[in-house]
Amino acid sequence: MKVTKPLMAAFCLASLAGISVPMAASAAVGIYLNVAPPAPRYEAVPAPRRGYLWVPGYWKARGNHHVWQAGHWERERRGYHYAQPTWIQRDNRWEFQRGGWSKGDADRDGVPNGVDRAPNDPNRR
Repeated sequence: MKVTKPLMAAFCLASLAGISVPMAASAAVGIYLNVAPPAPRYEAVPAPRRGYLWVPGYWKARGNHHVWQAGHWERERRGYHYAQPTWIQRDNRWEFQRGGWSKGDADRDGVPNGVDRAPNDPNRR
């Protein structure tokens, strides 16, 4: 089988094009404020909705200020656990920990089942 020069050149160019595609970079951006968040606001918790989880409101950061994010409904995700956003004090600053869904935390203790010494233990807190 004879391979023609134009076909070989096209193959080489396609190979080089695949190598030269830049990889997407991602970086986690931390949110820090020098002032502690205010006390949580009172929110009336609505009646339960089938297939949904009520996420209470929390203080988020906008610029250099704390801004209240009202509570909302999240559709439940089978096999996932929802962690509430929180503020943690580190040194003399407050760091915002984003909440969200994490997979594989059957006992909802914040530790993924793969590294949990007692996974699926509903009494562990």
